[in-house]
Amino acid sequence: MKPPRPDPLARARLLTSPSLGPAVVRELERITGRPAGPAYTGEPDGPFLYVGDTLPDELRTAQLLWFHSVNAGTDALLASGPWPAGALLTRTVGRMGERIAQYTLAWVLAECQSVPEHAAQHSRSKWRRLPSELAAGRTAVVHGTGRIGSAVAGLLRACSVRTVGVGRSPRTAPAEFDRVVLAGSPEEATALADARWVVSTLPLTGATERFFDDARFAAMRGATFVNVGRGATVDMAALETALHNGSVRRAVLDVLPDEPAAPGDTVWRLPRTVITSHSAGITADEDVVTDFAACWEAVTEGRTPALAVDARRGY
Repeated sequence: MKPPRPDPLARARLLTSPSLGPAVVRELERITGRPAGPAYTGEPDGPFLYVGDTLPDELRTAQLLWFHSVNAGTDALLASGPWPAGALLTRTVGRMGERIAQYTLAWVLAECQSVPEHAAQHSRSKWRRLPSELAAGRTAVVHGTGRIGSAVAGLLRACSVRTVGVGRSPRTAPAEFDRVVLAGSPEEATALADARWVVSTLPLTGATERFFDDARFAAMRGATFVNVGRGATVDMAALETALHNGSVRRAVLDVLPDEPAAPGDTVWRLPRTVITSHSAGITADEDVVTDFAACWEAVTEGRTPALAVDARRGY
């Protein structure tokens, strides 16, 4: 996706979502050198760039030069309507990879040290020695080898966990992985069978919806499944079956197909499962400012930002 041409960008208005705090708006004004206006209630008159969490229907016009999302995921944004032809789409990643990597490692080590079981025993005033295991030498299979998947793999490798990445196209293994295999290949099935942990960092696209199905869960032999990507990449009925038959030992789900989960939702009753509230990689204000500034620098120099999203592919 190409950056907007210099002339229209020079005269474009800066519009911001009501969800942005005053400090963030002031920084956006400083970076762009122009005042920020609120989102229009009607169709804008003239070119504009917009920074926010969602893109209102009235702003999906030919006048949109660039939308910078304050979120990392853009699946909901792209699914809510046609993307304006030629408009640049960028996203905020910030330190999300670092946050999600620490979240994943925390659950890996908590499981190795029987932290959930110790907490349960404490609540019952019960004293019983519990076993522990070392993470070192075990295998983690990480689906998604981009920024977030690589950050997860890198932190796990620091604990001497063997990391296998799963990607959808041939590529040289990033340094954080011991090796990378193709999704759907015999090598993926072998890796899943060897895995102690399977971590999903996948975005939601047409190709990844219900990616984790009966076949993939059946290929696991007692792995713990951690989903920090998108909820709809998992067939929840298949996961439930796998938890009951033991091919999946445990599940840690930071994301669900439908959020938030109501108190009566069946996901709360999945065996050996912990659900967290889409909080593994919360975006901070400084992430928005830092990533927008990097994108602005690239755009004003005529380069496509590293955080640009291909609207056709969804990532």
